[in-house]
Amino acid sequence: MWFTEYRGNKIGRATTDGRISEIPLAAGGGPAAIAPGPGAVVWFTELNANSVGYTGPTGHIVRFSIPTSDSDPVGLTAGPDGAMWFTEQKANKIGRVTTSGAFQEFPLAAHSSPQAIATGPDGALWFTEIASGKIGRLTTAGVVREFVPPTSKGVPWGITSGPDGALWFTEYFGDKIGRLTTTGNFSEYPIPSTPGLPEDGITVGPDGAVWFIEVGTGKVGRVTTHGVFTEYPIPTFNSNAGGFIAFGPDGALWFTETDGDNIGRLR
Repeated sequence: MWFTEYRGNKIGRATTDGRISEIPLAAGGGPAAIAPGPGAVVWFTELNANSVGYTGPTGHIVRFSIPTSDSDPVGLTAGPDGAMWFTEQKANKIGRVTTSGAFQEFPLAAHSSPQAIATGPDGALWFTEIASGKIGRLTTAGVVREFVPPTSKGVPWGITSGPDGALWFTEYFGDKIGRLTTTGNFSEYPIPSTPGLPEDGITVGPDGAVWFIEVGTGKVGRVTTHGVFTEYPIPTFNSNAGGFIAFGPDGALWFTETDGDNIGRLR
């Protein structure tokens, strides 16, 4: 499992038996999101360095500077077209970069602040807008469409492609997990424990359920596609596991603990 160390300016790698190695980056880069990409490498965004890069088991780093300065690259995903797509929170754009470093940028409405991004089941890029409170859809040709969730000021944050052909997302202030079909129909499911404050961490598990992180309660949550919840308290008290969660090669869920400086594993 690969992860970013924002304060430590490193890319980390954890084996399934808990051995951790690290690849240092330039000071002050601030790596944020990380995602597997084409060519058996992992890509990452550098929030403070305004760049997108990749690395692999050899530790060799390749990085590309984003054309728009001070864009705040945050979210990242492998696109359906062999390129990497990322959000530019401060620039209000969605960026695209090829494996050779060629960029394209697609402008959004002012004050949208795109955060997380995922490739949808329809071959489009889906993203959250934390300032406008909307869910956005972008085709690879650059056509943008936006959808407004039912809960006003719920602040959609993390997003993932679900096991049922829909998009699932977290609502930070709404304390809900949302579902959006590719045709624009919403469903919302209130998290049992409050304040749940779910952030970026949301993924599909090997059991066909959606898993997420509750920053406010210090729990890992699970919700079925029918809206049935289960919650699991994280052992380290107040670890603020508000980073990311992902399905690992060992059939377990792996997650980051921001304040605890731990990598967690949930079987």
